Amino acid sequence: MRGEGLFTERAPNGRFQWQLKAMNGRVVAVSSSVHESSADAERAFAELVALGPALVARITHVRDGLGWTWVVPGPRGNPLVKSSRAYERYATCQNAFRRFMALVARMAETGAQPLAGAQPVAGAQPVTGARPAVVGGVGASGGDGAGGVGGGV
Repeated sequence: MRGEGLFTERAPNGRFQWQLKAMNGRVVAVSSSVHESSADAERAFAELVALGPALVARITHVRDGLGWTWVVPGPRGNPLVKSSRAYERYATCQNAFRRFMALVARMAETGAQPLAGAQPVAGAQPVTGARPAVVGGVGASGGDGAGGVGGGV
């Protein structure tokens, strides 16, 4: 299924996680934690959207394998959100975080209205959606893998 927005799905342990999908249907980001209900997962995402431009990613090299991933740490250091996959290049990972931030900004601007008539795939439940927009420039750290990417879009 193609469709942009927030989707919740049941994790293997019976709890719920959210996924944020781009217009092409690709998963852009996933929740790092699991929630007791779909509504709890939606609330966690709404809190993330409220943080908006204050979000900063920590980009690190994958331990066992090739590639780079991004994670947005929470106030206690626990991850709030993470990339859906590893990226081959550091710069590609940075751009993936920029796309995530642009999508979050669009959802904040539009008020994250529910998707109408969307049919979820594999148990995913559509929650919110927004229209596509152009990704703006974002400040970034050096390419040593230890820095982060600023979130202003």
